Amino acid sequence: MSLINTDVKPFTATAYKNGKFIDVTEANFKGQWSVVFFYPADFTFVCPTELEDLQNNYGDFQRLGVEIYSVSTDTHFAHKAWHDTSPAISKIEYTMIGDPTHTISRNFDVLIEAAGVADRGTFVIDPNGKIQVVEITAGGIGRDAGELLRKIKAAQYVHAHPGEVCPAKWQEGEKTLAPSLDLIGKI
Repeated sequence: MSLINTDVKPFTATAYKNGKFIDVTEANFKGQWSVVFFYPADFTFVCPTELEDLQNNYGDFQRLGVEIYSVSTDTHFAHKAWHDTSPAISKIEYTMIGDPTHTISRNFDVLIEAAGVADRGTFVIDPNGKIQVVEITAGGIGRDAGELLRKIKAAQYVHAHPGEVCPAKWQEGEKTLAPSLDLIGKI
């Protein structure tokens, strides 16, 4: 079953953010655009490159009104230790959620049960708490924050302009489409 246009399921977790442990629930995803960014584990290889890329673009996400939440099945204690020891991870200002109970990973259907870790899953959530983008990649394939930003801009445009859609490779400011019978077979 697709998670598109579904509500984020309830959860409670502890996260690490800016030198503090904080509580996070699904309610944090309402009232703003959010990205929930699952990765397999702290102290690994591809994961820090992705998380650093998100941080390097964090200002762009914030200008769009988007908050970032990274999630792995590690604890919030492991997130702090990683933040304290890794040059790439020490830059991170967004929320790093611990999911040692696997509740959140199961809720988003990204848990690799046999390994006890999450797939590389990216979810964009609208201000109503509904999932608008789902992307899951294999463990060896790192994601690109620039492409994620483009998808968020498209999702925000469509959200604000009912009746319009963004074609392939759409960039902010480019022409959109208004689906109608007149367009069928003419694109």
